[in-house]
Amino acid sequence: MTDLAESQRVVVTGLGAITPLGLDADSFFQSLLDGKNGISKVEAFDTEKFTSKIGGEIKDFVATDFMDPKEVRRNDRFVHFAFAAGKQAVADAGLDMNQEDPDRVGVFIGSGIGGMDTIEKNHQKLMDGGPRKVSPFMIPSLISNMASGVMGIELGAMGPNFSIVSACATGAHAIGESLKTLRLGEADVMIAGGSEAAITPLSFAGFCSMKAMSRNNDDFEHASRPFDSGRDGFVMGEGAGIIVLETLEHAKKRGARIHCELVGYGASCDANHITAPHPEGKGLIGAMKRAMQSGKINADEIGYINAHGTSTPYNDKFETMAVKTLFGDHASKLMMSSTKSMTGHLLGAAGGVESVACVRMLQTGNIAPTINYQDPDPDCDLDYVPNEARESAVSVAMSNSLGFGGQNASLIFKAY
Repeated sequence: MTDLAESQRVVVTGLGAITPLGLDADSFFQSLLDGKNGISKVEAFDTEKFTSKIGGEIKDFVATDFMDPKEVRRNDRFVHFAFAAGKQAVADAGLDMNQEDPDRVGVFIGSGIGGMDTIEKNHQKLMDGGPRKVSPFMIPSLISNMASGVMGIELGAMGPNFSIVSACATGAHAIGESLKTLRLGEADVMIAGGSEAAITPLSFAGFCSMKAMSRNNDDFEHASRPFDSGRDGFVMGEGAGIIVLETLEHAKKRGARIHCELVGYGASCDANHITAPHPEGKGLIGAMKRAMQSGKINADEIGYINAHGTSTPYNDKFETMAVKTLFGDHASKLMMSSTKSMTGHLLGAAGGVESVACVRMLQTGNIAPTINYQDPDPDCDLDYVPNEARESAVSVAMSNSLGFGGQNASLIFKAY
C-alpha cells in the first residue's frame, strides 16, 4: 500500500457489535475464541407449527440503554441494534463530532430485510382494527435506510448517507462502498456495517417454506455446522456489526488508535440463480480477485478467510471450491473458519459482524474456530480451524459474504 497517499489509505478505528454471543465487540470476540454456542430455542414467538424452531436470538438486549425511550418506540428492532453498535463503534474510535466537519462524515449501514417486525405487527393492527390503527411511524420504522438515517441524525453527520441492500452480502457491501467513498475523497470518516432483526413469524415461515433453515431442533447446539457432512441448513441469527473507517491521513491527524487497515474490496454477481450460489463459484472468485487487485494483495499473503460458511449443503461446497480454484496450492495452507457456527447467520448484518471478528483476529493473533465440525465432508477439505481457537499471527485476512440474487462481496483487512 505504499503507493497510495495517506488520504487514500483507509484504516479501521472503531468497532461495535450486538450479537447472540455478546453485546459489544470484546465480549463477542471472546465468546468466539471460547467456542461458545449462541443458538437456542426461539422465544420471540410460538414456533410449534414451524419446521425450524431455533435461532441466534438476542435475549438480553435493552434498547433504552442506548436510545431514548420515545425513539425506541418509533423505530424497529433492527434500527435499535444498528444504533447501539454504531454508538459503540464511534465511542471506540474516540470520534468527537464537535471536532469534525459534519459534511465529511458519512454513514452506510444496510439491512437485508429491514423492519419485518414492524410490518407484521402493523398488518395485524390493520386486520383487527382497520387502517386507523396502523401506526404513523410504520413506514419510517420499517424502511431499510432508517438505520443509516437515524445514525446520521444522532451524530449530525451530513456526508454520504444511504443503505445498501444486497441480502446477506449487505454489511460487507456497505463497508466496501465506504472504502471506495473514502478513497475517492468524498469523506474523511465513514460509519459502516449491517443490522438485522428478522427472527419473526413471517420471516421464519418464508425461510422454512424454502427449506433453507436447519431442522435440527432437538440438537440445536450443534445445528449450525458449516463444512460438516451433517449440515442441513442455516440457523438464523440477529444483531449488528458496525465499524468506523477513516483515511489514514485523517486518523493520524486526530491521533486516533488504529485497529488495522481495510485494503481491498471486490463485488460481483453470479448471474446464475436467485438463491443458489454458482456451482463453480465463479461469482465469488470474481469478488475475491477484485478485492486482491483493489488491495494489491497476492494470494499467498492471505493467511485467514472468514468464510460465508452458512451450513447449507450448496454454499459450503461451492465456497470451498471457489477458494481452491483461486488460491491453488495456497488454499491448503491458509485457515478458513465460519463464525456462523456460533452466531448463526445474521443475514444483512453478517458482513459487519464478521468484519469485527476479522479485525480482532488480526489484532490478537487468535483465530476463531468453526465449531460443531465433527464429520468431514469430502467436498469440503480445507483447514476450517475445527472446534478450537488457534494462536496464529496473521497479517492479512479476507471476509466473504454472499447474498440471494447472486450478489457477492469480499473484503481484505491488513495489520497496521
